[in-house]
Amino acid sequence: MKKLRVLQQLAEAGVVAVLRADSPEEVAEMARRAIKGGIKAIEITMTVPFALKAIEELSKEFSSDAAKDADNYAIIGVGTVLDPETARAAILAGAEYVVAPALNPDTIKLCNRYAVPVMPGTMTIAEIQNALELGVDVVKLFPGNLYSPSVIPSIKGPLPQANIMPTGGVSLGNLKDWIKAGAVAVGIGSDLTKDAVKTGDFSLIEQKAAAYMAVYREAKGQ
Repeated sequence: MKKLRVLQQLAEAGVVAVLRADSPEEVAEMARRAIKGGIKAIEITMTVPFALKAIEELSKEFSSDAAKDADNYAIIGVGTVLDPETARAAILAGAEYVVAPALNPDTIKLCNRYAVPVMPGTMTIAEIQNALELGVDVVKLFPGNLYSPSVIPSIKGPLPQANIMPTGGVSLGNLKDWIKAGAVAVGIGSDLTKDAVKTGDFSLIEQKAAAYMAVYREAKGQ
Protein backbone atom coordinates (compact mmCIF):
# COMPACT_ATOMS: atom_id res chain seq x y z
CA MET A 1 0.00 0.00 0.00
CA LYS A 2 2.91 2.38 0.62
CA LYS A 3 3.89 2.23 -3.06
CA LEU A 4 0.40 3.31 -4.11
CA ARG A 5 0.48 6.14 -1.57
CA VAL A 6 3.84 7.40 -2.83
CA LEU A 7 2.67 7.29 -6.46
CA GLN A 8 -0.42 9.25 -5.51
CA GLN A 9 1.67 11.80 -3.62
CA LEU A 10 3.99 12.19 -6.61
CA ALA A 11 1.05 12.82 -8.91
CA GLU A 12 -0.40 15.33 -6.46
CA ALA A 13 2.98 17.06 -6.02
CA GLY A 14 3.25 17.52 -9.78
CA VAL A 15 6.73 19.07 -9.65
CA VAL A 16 9.86 17.08 -8.73
CA ALA A 17 12.97 19.04 -7.73
CA VAL A 18 16.02 17.26 -9.18
CA LEU A 19 18.91 18.42 -7.00
CA ARG A 20 22.66 18.24 -7.62
CA ALA A 21 25.35 19.82 -5.44
CA ASP A 22 28.95 19.49 -4.31
CA SER A 23 28.18 18.15 -0.84
CA PRO A 24 25.38 16.44 1.13
CA GLU A 25 25.04 19.53 3.31
CA GLU A 26 24.52 21.79 0.29
CA VAL A 27 21.99 19.52 -1.40
CA ALA A 28 20.07 19.11 1.88
CA GLU A 29 19.83 22.90 2.20
CA MET A 30 18.62 23.11 -1.40
CA ALA A 31 15.95 20.53 -0.58
CA ARG A 32 14.78 22.40 2.51
CA ARG A 33 14.45 25.61 0.51
CA ALA A 34 12.54 23.88 -2.28
CA ILE A 35 10.18 22.27 0.23
CA LYS A 36 9.63 25.61 1.95
CA GLY A 37 8.73 27.03 -1.44
CA GLY A 38 6.02 24.41 -1.86
CA ILE A 39 7.64 21.59 -3.84
CA LYS A 40 6.70 18.29 -2.19
CA ALA A 41 8.80 15.85 -4.24
CA ILE A 42 12.59 15.91 -3.92
CA GLU A 43 15.06 13.86 -5.96
CA ILE A 44 18.62 13.71 -4.61
CA THR A 45 20.91 12.57 -7.41
CA MET A 46 23.64 10.02 -6.81
CA THR A 47 26.13 12.38 -8.46
CA VAL A 48 26.21 14.26 -5.14
CA PRO A 49 29.15 13.12 -2.99
CA PHE A 50 27.81 11.11 -0.02
CA ALA A 51 24.29 11.48 -1.43
CA LEU A 52 22.98 8.70 0.82
CA LYS A 53 23.80 10.83 3.86
CA ALA A 54 21.55 13.60 2.56
CA ILE A 55 18.77 11.15 1.66
CA GLU A 56 18.84 9.63 5.14
CA GLU A 57 18.80 13.04 6.82
CA LEU A 58 15.98 14.42 4.69
CA SER A 59 13.92 11.23 4.97
CA LYS A 60 14.05 11.40 8.75
CA GLU A 61 13.04 15.06 8.64
CA PHE A 62 10.42 15.25 5.92
CA SER A 63 9.03 11.89 4.84
CA SER A 64 5.29 11.47 5.31
CA ASP A 65 6.00 8.82 7.93
CA ALA A 66 8.40 11.08 9.88
CA ALA A 67 6.93 14.56 9.46
CA LYS A 68 5.51 16.03 12.64
CA ASP A 69 2.51 17.53 10.88
CA ALA A 70 0.65 16.81 7.66
CA ASP A 71 1.80 20.00 5.94
CA ASN A 72 5.50 19.53 6.68
CA TYR A 73 6.19 16.47 4.56
CA ALA A 74 7.98 15.82 1.30
CA ILE A 75 8.60 12.66 -0.69
CA ILE A 76 12.35 12.05 -0.72
CA GLY A 77 13.64 10.06 -3.68
CA VAL A 78 16.92 9.22 -5.34
CA GLY A 79 18.01 10.00 -8.89
CA THR A 80 20.74 9.12 -11.39
CA VAL A 81 20.49 5.48 -10.33
CA LEU A 82 22.44 3.33 -12.79
CA ASP A 83 22.16 -0.13 -11.22
CA PRO A 84 20.19 -2.20 -8.70
CA GLU A 85 22.96 -2.03 -6.08
CA THR A 86 22.65 1.74 -5.94
CA ALA A 87 18.87 1.53 -5.82
CA ARG A 88 18.93 -0.86 -2.85
CA ALA A 89 21.42 1.29 -0.93
CA ALA A 90 19.25 4.37 -1.46
CA ILE A 91 16.08 2.54 -0.43
CA LEU A 92 17.78 1.43 2.78
CA ALA A 93 18.81 5.06 3.36
CA GLY A 94 15.15 6.11 3.13
CA ALA A 95 14.49 6.89 -0.52
CA GLU A 96 10.77 6.48 -1.24
CA TYR A 97 11.14 6.36 -5.02
CA VAL A 98 13.91 5.72 -7.53
CA VAL A 99 14.65 7.64 -10.74
CA ALA A 100 17.10 6.52 -13.42
CA PRO A 101 18.46 8.18 -16.58
CA ALA A 102 17.94 5.03 -18.65
CA LEU A 103 16.01 1.77 -18.75
CA ASN A 104 17.79 -0.88 -16.67
CA PRO A 105 15.63 -4.01 -16.20
CA ASP A 106 17.58 -5.21 -13.16
CA THR A 107 17.01 -1.90 -11.36
CA ILE A 108 13.30 -2.09 -12.13
CA LYS A 109 13.09 -5.68 -10.85
CA LEU A 110 14.86 -4.68 -7.63
CA CYS A 111 12.46 -1.81 -7.02
CA ASN A 112 9.45 -4.00 -7.78
CA ARG A 113 10.78 -6.59 -5.33
CA TYR A 114 10.64 -4.01 -2.54
CA ALA A 115 7.47 -2.29 -3.81
CA VAL A 116 9.22 1.03 -4.42
CA PRO A 117 8.14 3.23 -7.36
CA VAL A 118 10.78 3.44 -10.07
CA MET A 119 10.89 5.93 -12.96
CA PRO A 120 13.41 4.95 -15.64
CA GLY A 121 14.51 7.36 -18.35
CA THR A 122 13.07 6.58 -21.78
CA MET A 123 13.32 8.21 -25.21
CA THR A 124 11.36 5.96 -27.57
CA ILE A 125 8.03 4.18 -27.84
CA ALA A 126 9.90 0.86 -27.66
CA GLU A 127 11.59 1.83 -24.38
CA ILE A 128 8.31 3.03 -22.89
CA GLN A 129 6.59 -0.22 -23.89
CA ASN A 130 9.44 -2.24 -22.38
CA ALA A 131 9.15 -0.24 -19.16
CA LEU A 132 5.42 -0.90 -18.96
CA GLU A 133 5.98 -4.62 -19.52
CA LEU A 134 8.47 -4.60 -16.63
CA GLY A 135 5.84 -3.10 -14.34
CA VAL A 136 6.84 0.58 -14.34
CA ASP A 137 4.07 2.97 -13.28
CA VAL A 138 5.67 6.27 -14.40
CA VAL A 139 8.28 6.71 -17.13
CA LYS A 140 10.69 9.64 -17.24
CA LEU A 141 10.91 11.25 -20.67
CA PHE A 142 14.58 12.20 -20.76
CA PRO A 143 16.13 14.43 -21.91
CA GLY A 144 12.92 16.43 -22.16
CA ASN A 145 14.63 19.29 -23.98
CA LEU A 146 14.91 17.09 -27.07
CA TYR A 147 11.13 17.17 -27.40
CA SER A 148 8.22 19.59 -27.37
CA PRO A 149 5.17 19.01 -25.15
CA SER A 150 3.26 17.80 -28.22
CA VAL A 151 5.21 14.54 -27.99
CA ILE A 152 3.06 13.38 -25.06
CA PRO A 153 -0.23 13.14 -27.00
CA SER A 154 1.73 11.42 -29.76
CA ILE A 155 3.02 8.82 -27.28
CA LYS A 156 -0.38 8.40 -25.69
CA GLY A 157 -1.90 7.60 -29.07
CA PRO A 158 -0.54 4.03 -29.09
CA LEU A 159 0.17 3.96 -25.33
CA PRO A 160 -2.68 5.80 -23.52
CA GLN A 161 -1.85 3.92 -20.32
CA ALA A 162 1.65 5.46 -20.06
CA ASN A 163 2.22 7.98 -17.27
CA ILE A 164 4.94 10.35 -18.49
CA MET A 165 7.19 12.69 -16.51
CA PRO A 166 9.38 14.94 -18.70
CA THR A 167 12.68 15.93 -17.12
CA GLY A 168 15.38 18.17 -18.55
CA GLY A 169 14.57 21.47 -20.20
CA VAL A 170 11.38 22.07 -18.19
CA SER A 171 11.13 25.75 -17.28
CA LEU A 172 8.65 28.29 -15.96
CA GLY A 173 7.99 29.20 -19.57
CA ASN A 174 6.95 25.73 -20.74
CA LEU A 175 5.78 23.93 -17.59
CA LYS A 176 2.14 24.81 -18.29
CA ASP A 177 2.43 23.39 -21.82
CA TRP A 178 3.82 20.08 -20.50
CA ILE A 179 1.01 19.74 -17.94
CA LYS A 180 -1.67 20.68 -20.47
CA ALA A 181 -0.19 18.09 -22.86
CA GLY A 182 -0.80 15.35 -20.29
CA ALA A 183 2.39 15.02 -18.22
CA VAL A 184 1.64 13.30 -14.90
CA ALA A 185 4.42 15.41 -13.34
CA VAL A 186 7.58 17.26 -14.39
CA GLY A 187 11.16 17.16 -13.16
CA ILE A 188 13.03 20.45 -12.84
CA GLY A 189 16.77 20.70 -12.32
CA SER A 190 19.33 23.45 -12.75
CA ASP A 191 16.78 26.17 -13.46
CA LEU A 192 15.63 25.85 -9.85
CA THR A 193 19.07 26.21 -8.29
CA LYS A 194 21.46 27.95 -10.73
CA ASP A 195 20.84 31.50 -9.47
CA ALA A 196 21.25 30.41 -5.85
CA VAL A 197 24.49 28.61 -6.61
CA LYS A 198 25.83 31.60 -8.54
CA THR A 199 25.00 34.15 -5.82
CA GLY A 200 25.19 32.02 -2.69
CA ASP A 201 21.66 33.16 -1.77
CA PHE A 202 19.69 29.96 -1.27
CA SER A 203 16.50 31.89 -0.55
CA LEU A 204 16.28 32.22 -4.34
CA ILE A 205 15.50 28.49 -4.50
CA GLU A 206 12.51 29.02 -2.25
CA GLN A 207 11.29 31.89 -4.45
CA LYS A 208 11.76 29.92 -7.68
CA ALA A 209 10.03 26.86 -6.16
CA ALA A 210 7.03 29.00 -5.22
CA ALA A 211 6.92 30.37 -8.77
CA TYR A 212 6.97 26.86 -10.24
CA MET A 213 4.16 25.73 -7.98
CA ALA A 214 2.07 28.78 -8.86
CA VAL A 215 2.39 27.99 -12.58
CA TYR A 216 1.66 24.31 -11.91
CA ARG A 217 -1.52 25.11 -9.96
CA GLU A 218 -2.62 27.47 -12.74
CA ALA A 219 -2.06 24.74 -15.32
CA LYS A 220 -4.12 22.31 -13.26
CA GLY A 221 -6.88 24.90 -12.75
CA GLN A 222 -6.42 24.83 -8.99
